[in-house]
Amino acid sequence: MKGLLFALISMVLLQTAYAQQKFIPVFESGKEGYKSFRIPAIIGLNNGDLLAFCEGRVNGAGDFGDIDLVMKRSTDGGSTWSPLQIVAEFGNLQLSNPAPVLDLTDPKYPKGRIFLFYNTGNVSEGEIIKGNGIKRCVYKTSADGGKSWSEPVDITLQVHRLNKPEIDPRFDFKEDWRYHANTPGHAIQFQSGKFRGRIFVAANHSAGEPQKAGGHYLAHGYYSDDHGKNFSLSSSLNLPGSNESMAVELSGSRLMMNSRNQRGDIRARIVSVSSDGGASWDSTWFDSNLPDPVCQGSIVNVGKKRGKNILAFCNAADTKERNNLTLRISFDEGVTWKKSIPVYAGSKGKTKNAAAYSDLVKLAKNQVGVLFEQDDYTKVVFTKVGWR
Repeated sequence: MKGLLFALISMVLLQTAYAQQKFIPVFESGKEGYKSFRIPAIIGLNNGDLLAFCEGRVNGAGDFGDIDLVMKRSTDGGSTWSPLQIVAEFGNLQLSNPAPVLDLTDPKYPKGRIFLFYNTGNVSEGEIIKGNGIKRCVYKTSADGGKSWSEPVDITLQVHRLNKPEIDPRFDFKEDWRYHANTPGHAIQFQSGKFRGRIFVAANHSAGEPQKAGGHYLAHGYYSDDHGKNFSLSSSLNLPGSNESMAVELSGSRLMMNSRNQRGDIRARIVSVSSDGGASWDSTWFDSNLPDPVCQGSIVNVGKKRGKNILAFCNAADTKERNNLTLRISFDEGVTWKKSIPVYAGSKGKTKNAAAYSDLVKLAKNQVGVLFEQDDYTKVVFTKVGWR
């Protein structure tokens, strides 16, 4: 009886906290020319502006179809947002997985230059996994804070290992990669250490014939040390089913990648650490402290303490449903997660897909912004969370 009473009190307190939290709509399905918006990403600029990106799905919520990449800007810390801006389009075909990052180390662009990595698709994911079609890897840049964008630069041949010379003679690899996708959410740039300036994009691909429960997926990454002129591939994780990932810089020139387990046999996040800037992986494990319902998650640096990076991680912290969006804070670079802060768990009893994909951005000291899919993908909203 006491346990039930405690659970009810906890639920009331959580709902009160959610009611007090401000969830500011950024993209709303059925508005501004798009029936659906999905796959959010966000970065902050040096002048304090926030740029929110996502997929604008013209005809519906499906992953394949007429999909543009769209953006909005906030100049007041996320309280209000600009009208929608189309950043990239591909006729009536698909663009997907916007992964922005601000390059601050190129002397040619002292005010910084934004890279926006993304994928194109000419058929559905299922068809590409069967060996039909291709997803290309592309980026655009902006040297004026996202007001205008360059023409797309295709880097597929550098970061894809497709065994399809009939598509392009240069695709003549022994590896039989098929589906290929960037991280959903922001990419990163090393801010210190021997890899300072390296741009790293977490990614995943399918290898060979389709397997049960998503076992054909493998996470990997790719990176550039010369501001996008050339790219190198990391090794793949030795863990079938590792899928959508996001990376974060650790102390000592190390990198951590946090991945989704597509197989769903273990409902927890996959964590991998690299000591060579993301080129290879020293160790990979399931973190039982980070439950997951087979969904995307986001991670970002939010500060330093005693020489170690303070990490913030956000995901739907539920093993069954895309719900219970939770922000966690680690003061020891992901060894433990001392703080757990509820962000959103549905409204008026609606819990199905209450909170799904998300991305994080560092705001003021001890505060992060969370951009996430809310209430069965009907909108992408922004909220601020204090973590001290």
